[in-house]
Amino acid sequence: MTKKRLVLWDIDHTLVDFTELGSTWYGTAFTAATGATLRVRPVFGGRTERATTTDLLTANGFEAAEETIQALFKALVAESERHQHTFTETARALPGAAEALTAFAADGAVVQTLVTGNLPEISRHKLAAFGLDEHLDLEIGGYGTLSVHRPDLVPHAMGLAAAKHGTEFGADAVVVIGDTPNDVRAAVDNGAVSVAVATGHYSAEELLAEGAHTVLPDLTDTDAVRRAVLG
Repeated sequence: MTKKRLVLWDIDHTLVDFTELGSTWYGTAFTAATGATLRVRPVFGGRTERATTTDLLTANGFEAAEETIQALFKALVAESERHQHTFTETARALPGAAEALTAFAADGAVVQTLVTGNLPEISRHKLAAFGLDEHLDLEIGGYGTLSVHRPDLVPHAMGLAAAKHGTEFGADAVVVIGDTPNDVRAAVDNGAVSVAVATGHYSAEELLAEGAHTVLPDLTDTDAVRRAVLG
């Protein structure tokens, strides 16, 4: 069957809730990468890991050199690996996430992957802990290593999906699902469809104001999610 729709999922506060967990890794990771103590904490809000890491290093008095960024990435992955056995106790899958992923997997015309600020390895850890990786093609996603600008991740994923499936996904056939204004902008800046969920730190009104085409309170109504994504 010809693939007709590309669905790009965010992870945090969209599919899973790891509230405050990731930020606790930064103290150890920062020291491992720089030898210094972390003074200024990271800011997330739907930003890419490259953006967060770049600003974090600068705010703590370090040059954001590529070598240091890569060292911090490596240390963060090590922290995730060290803690992943606790994820089912310290985090949770959001209601309706598994059902939505399963519903789209049953539609042979849909390709599902990620556009996330997370690192690729941490993305896998977070999703696999709750069995949410089963229906996502993680090899064609756009990850937070790529750019400080989240909108850059969308065409990257589109290109990988097109190459794998032999189908050019037009912008109107691409749907970005996420919970932050940055997710909305990533869609809108690329002419894609934005489906926002008010399951994070932003209200439905704030997400609509950014230009989201549809805002859902959560993912629990699978039929509503399908309508928003498939039209």
